[in-house]
Amino acid sequence: MPIVPINGHDMYYEVHGPAAGPGSGQAAGLALCIGGWGTYCHGGERHLARGLTDRYRVLIIDYRGIGQSSDDPDREPTMALHAADVIGLLDHLGWSRVHFVGLVGMGACIAQEVAIARPDLVRSMVNMGAWASVDPFLHGQLEMFRDIHRDSGFFAFQKHVCLMSFLPEYYNANRDRLLGPQGPWSELNGRYPAHERLVAACLAHEVTGRLPLIRVPTLIIHSGQDQVTGPRTTLPLERGIPGAEGVLMGDVAHVVAGREQKAAFAQLLLGFLERH
Repeated sequence: MPIVPINGHDMYYEVHGPAAGPGSGQAAGLALCIGGWGTYCHGGERHLARGLTDRYRVLIIDYRGIGQSSDDPDREPTMALHAADVIGLLDHLGWSRVHFVGLVGMGACIAQEVAIARPDLVRSMVNMGAWASVDPFLHGQLEMFRDIHRDSGFFAFQKHVCLMSFLPEYYNANRDRLLGPQGPWSELNGRYPAHERLVAACLAHEVTGRLPLIRVPTLIIHSGQDQVTGPRTTLPLERGIPGAEGVLMGDVAHVVAGREQKAAFAQLLLGFLERH
């Protein structure tokens, strides 16, 4: 898959799913999936919602500084910068009216910024594990994740974030698979400076006063067992975005995990996308 110069850096992306229909890339149905401090690229597309790439052309990207995307350390790391990257890539591809699926962290925040700045690009928006602004509790958690990576190394960070992101039953049953070089957030292994910049963008994110500017169909998924970005941070999004739908997945932690949860999430997501 290609690397293209976008917004002052080299940006890696992949497209998965059915080919476009005749005459226009819009005919197949377009979606962008962006998550937290990681990537769905390089084999990670297997973690996308079940059935999504059967029905939609799905764009996934490497954020600045991870995977095969470069970064410019002289530019201030903000969510607006990442949104400009996404906007530049969509314009490069000629894509518009794209379903934005932002999950488990900053991907949802990027989607908010794009929906405000370029509503023509956004057909609908899904936010999960998201926030409109960082309260002191979330601020402390994000700093803690960053500091553990800096002071104790990647694997200490990985263990800590897994303990806070998965239900105890899932962690107990899958500990050996979750921890180690192939486990979650492995894209950050050996790339602390990139992680530090991603955290800085998350800490600075603030759209509370601009939420009424989001006019696209929006689904906010509240994860009832999420210790990081649960209903405390997601309910203000539902209340602040005009016409937003809200759904509580009461048994879900920060990361959707396990066969039953993934099936329920896929049904919820695909149902929303099909309505819009």
